[in-house]
Amino acid sequence: MTAAPAHPIAAPSSADRIDPKNLVTFLCLVFGMFMAILDVQIVSASLADIQAGLSASVNEITWVQTSYLIAEVIMIPFSGFLSRALGTRYLFALSCAGFTFASLMCGLATSITEMIIWRAVQGFVGGAMIPTVFAMSWLMFPRSKQPIISPLVGLVVTIAPTIGPSLGGYLTDALSWRWLFFVNIVPGILITIVALIRVDFDKPDFALLRRLDWIGLISMAGFLGGLEYVLEEGPRHDWLNDTSVLVLTYVSALSACVFFWRVTTAAEPIVDIGAFTYRNFTLGAVFSFTVGIALFGLTYLYPIYLAQIRGHNAVMIGETLFVTGIVMFICAPLTGRLITMMDPRVMMMFGFIIFGTGTWMTTGLTKDWDFWELLVPQVLRGMGLMTAMLPINNMALGSLPPERLKSAAGLYNLTRILGGAVGLALLTTLLNVRTDHHLARLHEQITWSRGPVVETLAALTQRFAAFGADAPTMALKQLNAIVHRQGVVMAFIDIFWVLTIMFALLAVSTVFLKRQAVAGARTAK
Repeated sequence: MTAAPAHPIAAPSSADRIDPKNLVTFLCLVFGMFMAILDVQIVSASLADIQAGLSASVNEITWVQTSYLIAEVIMIPFSGFLSRALGTRYLFALSCAGFTFASLMCGLATSITEMIIWRAVQGFVGGAMIPTVFAMSWLMFPRSKQPIISPLVGLVVTIAPTIGPSLGGYLTDALSWRWLFFVNIVPGILITIVALIRVDFDKPDFALLRRLDWIGLISMAGFLGGLEYVLEEGPRHDWLNDTSVLVLTYVSALSACVFFWRVTTAAEPIVDIGAFTYRNFTLGAVFSFTVGIALFGLTYLYPIYLAQIRGHNAVMIGETLFVTGIVMFICAPLTGRLITMMDPRVMMMFGFIIFGTGTWMTTGLTKDWDFWELLVPQVLRGMGLMTAMLPINNMALGSLPPERLKSAAGLYNLTRILGGAVGLALLTTLLNVRTDHHLARLHEQITWSRGPVVETLAALTQRFAAFGADAPTMALKQLNAIVHRQGVVMAFIDIFWVLTIMFALLAVSTVFLKRQAVAGARTAK
C-alpha cells in the first residue's frame, strides 16, 4: 500500500476529515479517562489526612490505593469483552456513571471500611473508560488524522498520574480530602450524558453475555488481582516473608495457569490475546511496560525525596512536580507534528535519550537540591515521556485491524499499568535495600577515632546546651538523623543510575526495530 503524499493537492474527502462534533464528543470522553487515571494518584499526597479523618490505622490506609488498583487492573482487560457485548455507548456511560456514584460515596465515607469498598467499586467501573478511549481514538477518526488525536490521548495518559499528587495536595489544603472525590461528580454527570447522546458508532451484541467465560473471568481476577496485591504490599512487608503476600503469590500463579489455558481454548475467551500475534503490537506493549516504570516510578520517587529530605508539604511538592505536567502540555502538539515527519524509531530513541539525560543529571543529587536544581531534570522528563509515548502508541495500536482494537486497547493499557506496578515495587525495594547498605557503610565510618565526627558531635552538643543533661543524647540523635538522611540520598542516587542505564539500553534497542510506517498507515503482522 503506497503512503499518501505528505502535501496532498486535493481537498480531503469527508471520510478523511475530523467531524467537529465527533471531536468535541471525544474530548469529553477523554476527560472521563483523565478522571479515572488521575484518581489512582490523587489520594497519594493526602493519605495522612484521610487516615486522620476516618480514624484508620497505618495498615488500613494503604488499601485506599491498593483496592482501587486491584479492581482497575481486573477491569481493564475485561473491558474489551464488555465493549463488544454492551457497545461503546452503554459501556462508557455505565462506567462513567458508576465511577461518579462511587466518587460521591467515597467522599461521604464515614469509616475506612466504606472507603475501601467504594474505592474498589470506583476503580473497577472506572477502569473501563481508559481502554475504551484508546480504541475510540482509532475507530472514530481516520488514521491519517492520528497525529492530531494521538497527542490528546498521550497527554492525558502521561500528565494525569504526574499532576495527581499535586492536584490532590491543593484540594486537600484548600478544601478538604473529601473534595478529592467530590470534584468528579459534576464532570462525571456531564460526560455520562454526552456518552449516551453522542456515542453511536457500534452496536451491542448482548448474546455475548450469555457466553461469558466465568472460569476465565475468575481466574483473570485471581491472576491480576493477586499480582497487583503482591507488587503493592510486597515491598512493605518483606515480600514472601509475609503470609498474605506468600498466599497471594500462589493464588496469582495458579490463577495465571488457568487463565492462559482458558484464553487459548475457550470458544469465547474473556480476553482476546490474538493482538500479540502482531509484531508491532507486541513491541509496543513491551515499550509501554517500560514507560510505565518511568511514568509511575518518578512520580513516586520525587515526592519521597521532597518530603523526607527537604521536609516539604503536599502543596510544595505539587509545585515542584507540576513543571513536568506543563512541559508535557507544551510538547504534545509538537510531538504530534513530528510523528508525521520523522521515523518513529528515531522519535523513540530521542525520547529515551532525553529522559535518560534527566535521570543522569539527578545522579548528582544532594540533600540541598530543591525546585531549581530539579527544574531541568523535570523538564527533560516531560519532554522524553511525550516524545517516546506517541510513537509507541501508534506502533502498538496503529497496525491492528479494527475488529481487534477493543480487546487490544485493554491489553495495551494493562502493560503500562503493570509496568508501573512492577516499577514501584522494584524501586521501593531497591530504595530500602540501598539505604540499609549505605547506612551500614556510613556507620562503619562514624567512630570516635575520626576527628570530623568528634567535632560535629561537640558542635551539636553545644547547640543543645540549653537542655542541660539531655544535650549529649540529643546531639547523638541529631547526628544519627544526619547520617540516615545521607544514606537515603545515596540510595536515591543509586536508583537514578539504574534508571539512566535502563533508558540508555532502551535507546539502543530501538536500532534493532524494523522501520515502522508513518502515522495512520497500516503495517502487516
